[in-house]
Amino acid sequence: MSAEVVNSIEMLRRLVAFDTTSRNSNLALIDYVRGYLEAHGVESTLVPNEEKTKANLYATVGPDVEGGIVLSGHTDVVPVDGQPWNTDPWTMVEKDGMLFGRGTADMKAFSAVALALLPEFKRAGMKVPIHLALSYDEEIGCLGAHSLVERLVGNVKRPRAVIVGEPTMMGVVNAQNAGGGLVTTFIGVEAHSSMTHLGVSAVHFAGEFIHFLNTVQEELAARPRPDIDMTPGHTTINVGVIHGGTAGNILARECVMNWGYRTLPGGDHTEVQRRAEAYIAETLLPAMHRKHPDANIHMYRRSFVDGLRPEENREAEALALQWTGGNRTYAVPYGTEAGIFRAAGIPTVICGPGDIAQAHQPNEFILKSQIAACEAFMRRLMAWGARQS
Repeated sequence: MSAEVVNSIEMLRRLVAFDTTSRNSNLALIDYVRGYLEAHGVESTLVPNEEKTKANLYATVGPDVEGGIVLSGHTDVVPVDGQPWNTDPWTMVEKDGMLFGRGTADMKAFSAVALALLPEFKRAGMKVPIHLALSYDEEIGCLGAHSLVERLVGNVKRPRAVIVGEPTMMGVVNAQNAGGGLVTTFIGVEAHSSMTHLGVSAVHFAGEFIHFLNTVQEELAARPRPDIDMTPGHTTINVGVIHGGTAGNILARECVMNWGYRTLPGGDHTEVQRRAEAYIAETLLPAMHRKHPDANIHMYRRSFVDGLRPEENREAEALALQWTGGNRTYAVPYGTEAGIFRAAGIPTVICGPGDIAQAHQPNEFILKSQIAACEAFMRRLMAWGARQS
């Protein structure tokens, strides 16, 4: 493959065209990126999932020394199902200075800019390397990043900082919430809806559990933390998906809840799960057993995203502010892969093009001016790297 030169907007168009919704494989996109890197003389390493249906990728541009910068982005996007899009989500459309398409803001633009500027990175004479890190399944709990970070940290000389390119309008974010994702399954006993005394409705008891979570949420909202600049300034709980029952006249045998919580940086990230487990064990399950001994509840944690605290990331913060030209940092309530890199001991911040308000929305877009701002960031990074001794 010849070493094709592609500008950032064209690269973004190509990446958007891959339907990398988390339920799908991302291998077509990864294969494209790997071929593009290879054509430019850059080797890459894949870190696949157990099923070999998805893969992370990392690659190093520049000298094999310590002190490099990791540019991190996830390849997956959220579904478009049921959303009222005005255009094909997988065909990027430009209009009035905006680029529309799934993943334009969240978050293929950051990776597109880094890839498009690859020839410039190679010519910049940087004395420290750039490590490109692309992951899978960020949108469903940062599932791929754990193995990616483990392999990258174990195989490259220690990086100086990580930039996670989630959409921040190129502001520098040095704090994020921790987040836990859980699945709770209620097992009831089927009976005719006119004979409720003979069975146990899994849906009814799931409703009791949701009511409990709402009560906990109200309590947490009543004690916000004033010491951190976050909106909202308290732990949040959300029930995202619930499935249960088979017919309107049958007591539901099963109900499955996919839910989670987000805890402020430095807070007790086990409190919500502990309280949920205690409520199930001490109140809900005994009530179900009083109706029928075969009823049950199972709960497991499907994912966890580490939080990010400002005091852990001063070096990365200072560098990112230098490259953006900004003079302040921000905290965000959502979770990213930044916490996973930080847990591996590398100073990490979040900084990328686009507005988080566009994430997961129909007609998602990014401003072209944000692409230009990200390119300016990358070029300042190159100039910094060329000055290192």
